[in-house]
Amino acid sequence: MTPHASRLPSVDIARGVALIGMVVFHFTFDLEMFGHLAPGTITNPYWSAFARLVAGSFVFLAGLSLILAHGDGFRARAFWRGTGLVALAALAVTVATYIAMPHMFVFFGILHIIALSRVLGLAFLRVPVWGLVACGALVWALPYLVQFEAFNTRALAWIGFAETLPLSMDLEPIFPWFGPFLLGMAAAHLLRPWLGRWRSEGGAMGRALAFAGRHSLPIYLVHQPLLIGGMWVFAQL
Repeated sequence: MTPHASRLPSVDIARGVALIGMVVFHFTFDLEMFGHLAPGTITNPYWSAFARLVAGSFVFLAGLSLILAHGDGFRARAFWRGTGLVALAALAVTVATYIAMPHMFVFFGILHIIALSRVLGLAFLRVPVWGLVACGALVWALPYLVQFEAFNTRALAWIGFAETLPLSMDLEPIFPWFGPFLLGMAAAHLLRPWLGRWRSEGGAMGRALAFAGRHSLPIYLVHQPLLIGGMWVFAQL
């Protein structure tokens, strides 16, 4: 969900597909919130797995894009501009959700982990593929193996070792979510030659997905207000 991190059509199309998954999940979330679906629908194992797959795909693609954009040389100005935009968007989400739902506001969601992962990922730009895979797998697995009650508070839960996560509309701690980012970096090294050869967006569907992928950040920021607003209007009618 990094702005213009890569202009390769294949990456933009993949990000566009992830956006569709995001909208589907949030639309289902809103239907439940408005009472049109049974309580607990989105917390069943299937929807929970779907939500994790969608979130993980965004983080994975962010890691992949970091290598594509900076693997051959760090472009500081472009990096900090892109990271700053994501960080500002993350702050806006925190403020907006705190105003709307202070008991479950987003204090460390998908945008927060992407922004921080981009910074942490700089230390791994020269790590070989096997090292990225090993570190990614370790980061992914560690919070399922090690948990501490002291991490249950919002002050520490964003790190990822909580026994019980605090209530939040979206919580993606560093452990395990930095893991998919590192795996995305590894995938970029392996797939770069193939991705570079795929320059066509295909037909109308491919062009639409690529366009959405190139504008994933603003789409992320506006889609929920539009969905909730539209659903509220529909309910009034």
